[in-house]
Amino acid sequence: MSSENGQGGGGAAGEGAPPEQLALIRESVRQAKAPRAKPRTWRGAALAEELPVARVLVDKGVLHLDRYFDYAVPAELDADAQPGVRVRVRFGAGRGRVREGRREGGGLIDGFLVERRAASDYSGPLAALAQVVSPERVLSQELLGLARAVADRYAGSLADVLQLAVPPRNARAEQRPSPVPLPPPAPPTPGSWDRYERGGAFLESLASGGAPRAVWNALPGPEWSEELARAVAATLASGRGALVVVPDGRAAARVDAALTASLGEGRHALLTADAGPEKRYREWLAVRRGSVRAVVGTRAAMFAPVQDLGLLALWDDGDDSHSELHAPQPHAREVLLLRAAQDRCGFLLGGWSCTVEGAQLVESGWARPLVAPREQVRRTAPLVRTVGDQDLARDEAARAARLPTLAWQAVREGLKNGPVLVQVPRRGYVPRMACAQCRAAARCRHCSGPLEARDGGAGGALWCGWCGREEGAWHCPECGSFRLRAQVVGARRTAEELGRAFPAVAVRTSGREHVLDTVPGAPALVVSTPGAEPVAEGGYAAALLLDGWAMLGRPDLRAGEDALRRWVAAAALVRPQGDGGTVVVVAEPTLRPVQALVRWDPVGHAVRELAERAELGFPPVSRMAAVSGTAEAVTGFLAAVDLPGEAEVLGPVPVPAEPAGRPRRPGAPPPGEQWERALIRVPPGSGAALAAALKTAQAARMARTSGAGRSGRGAEEAVRVRIDPPDIG
Repeated sequence: MSSENGQGGGGAAGEGAPPEQLALIRESVRQAKAPRAKPRTWRGAALAEELPVARVLVDKGVLHLDRYFDYAVPAELDADAQPGVRVRVRFGAGRGRVREGRREGGGLIDGFLVERRAASDYSGPLAALAQVVSPERVLSQELLGLARAVADRYAGSLADVLQLAVPPRNARAEQRPSPVPLPPPAPPTPGSWDRYERGGAFLESLASGGAPRAVWNALPGPEWSEELARAVAATLASGRGALVVVPDGRAAARVDAALTASLGEGRHALLTADAGPEKRYREWLAVRRGSVRAVVGTRAAMFAPVQDLGLLALWDDGDDSHSELHAPQPHAREVLLLRAAQDRCGFLLGGWSCTVEGAQLVESGWARPLVAPREQVRRTAPLVRTVGDQDLARDEAARAARLPTLAWQAVREGLKNGPVLVQVPRRGYVPRMACAQCRAAARCRHCSGPLEARDGGAGGALWCGWCGREEGAWHCPECGSFRLRAQVVGARRTAEELGRAFPAVAVRTSGREHVLDTVPGAPALVVSTPGAEPVAEGGYAAALLLDGWAMLGRPDLRAGEDALRRWVAAAALVRPQGDGGTVVVVAEPTLRPVQALVRWDPVGHAVRELAERAELGFPPVSRMAAVSGTAEAVTGFLAAVDLPGEAEVLGPVPVPAEPAGRPRRPGAPPPGEQWERALIRVPPGSGAALAAALKTAQAARMARTSGAGRSGRGAEEAVRVRIDPPDIG
């Protein structure tokens, strides 16, 4: 009996169904195509007649596999298997797994087809390409060359760099066509670039097809985003492309708005992580296809495939956000410098402050300075006043409260005309404590961890931030004092103190948990951590930079440079001195970074820092690498690596242990493990040799570890290698 008549044998899907519905189901099944299994080995399939070998970069980010592998190209995949497409291949098959002249087996992994060849250098049988994921050619030869240069410079693998350079595929975004390219715009007027010496000439060179290279010390104020947009517009006017990399999404949004106001819609793409995978990949494809010639984005955009590059611009290269967290941890500045040399295009390194690396580019003659005359700087910058130890000693009550009389007066006067910015070195509420007399850090007697006051100040109970023990009777081991002071008070606690002091004024905070983009121009107190300062409408009337000694006292080579950069970034949001803008910094006025802030001379500070580092052989004059791991692993690695003859090994020295229960920093040892770190320093010109030696040694070590795992023997302990470590102590 047929199920079409609704009787018996139809199963659950056909019970009680009308004959018309069953007939429709049967007809749909007849018309449906038979399911097709994904190709695996292409056993017996014909190969492509021309260029039957595909050279593939497999997505295995390990150094001992950092090379290309050859695969056979089936004839059915010939049209789609073009250089630059994503493919899937079988990887890891043994020599014995060969059938009908074709290697089989292994795991299915992703990769990029790099090249089509007539023959393979490998004499044995080849496995076939398993699948062409998409015919979209996402990897150009220019991007491949840049990724290889970055991998070699940072002793990393090409696959790891391409994971940073090429975003994950989104099929829906790939199927949508990109917009039609717009014609080049008209060259812009210089605008506020006239405030700088040779600023107008810089734009003219870009508009005429030149490749000027400059280190730009921007004047304080909000005009920097508009000035970047004019530089991009001048480059587009010459028929070329431009790329702008900024530290965070807030800065990207400002440049995006400035580009939209200057160029209109459809001429640039915004590449940030906030856009989402589909939109970001769609924008990236528009750039890759040549529909858009200008890009602004965060550090991931440093690899954006802009066609016919005419300008590479980087804003605030001293910001930590420009350093990639994933292997091989490249810095956006160094990647853009490699691109500028590869594409022979213009380069603009800008910021309110100036890094030592920027000063080195000018001193070497590779770039020209782009600065404003001193008269223009004085008209634009706010008045900077200092409060040092002598002032605090004469004002004991203010010293205990961290806000001296001068700071209170600046806040009171500033609130009459607009908002006041208060910068604190850290977020949160819990302060760490120090001796009130000699300022020695308060340490736990059991584990030497930092003591914190969780009950609202120096008079409350003390707890260790590492082991959690309570400290009931602390005294300073240096001077014997029993008095404590807050070493660094967080943003929330500072906001509470200011709220009690100025009860009629609104207090707003901006930090990691909640970052404000803008604030109104009405009187208010804005407490912010460094880097999270919102922009005030019309500028801040005053700014307080608290606990400067805490920022300057960090045990790091860049402590002074970073402190000055953060101070200048906050002070640049304050109104000019002619409009009553005042900045009060609580730090010793005789220190070099403080004097550079008072004179508003970050370039001079960077030049002097560069001269000292050249004398002492510190980066960036020298190249440096860090090798970290357990003591045995570091010792064994240093014994195996073939370093250049002029290399100098510093250490190893113990690395501070990571407290349990806290987020692990990239490259830090696992909680509970004791690591050591050795620094390797080479003179200028030997950086490539150092990176190659470290990469070779690390690849050999990984190969031994992989072989030990297969044979059942114990694997060697991991060693981390980082070129140009951001913190060297």
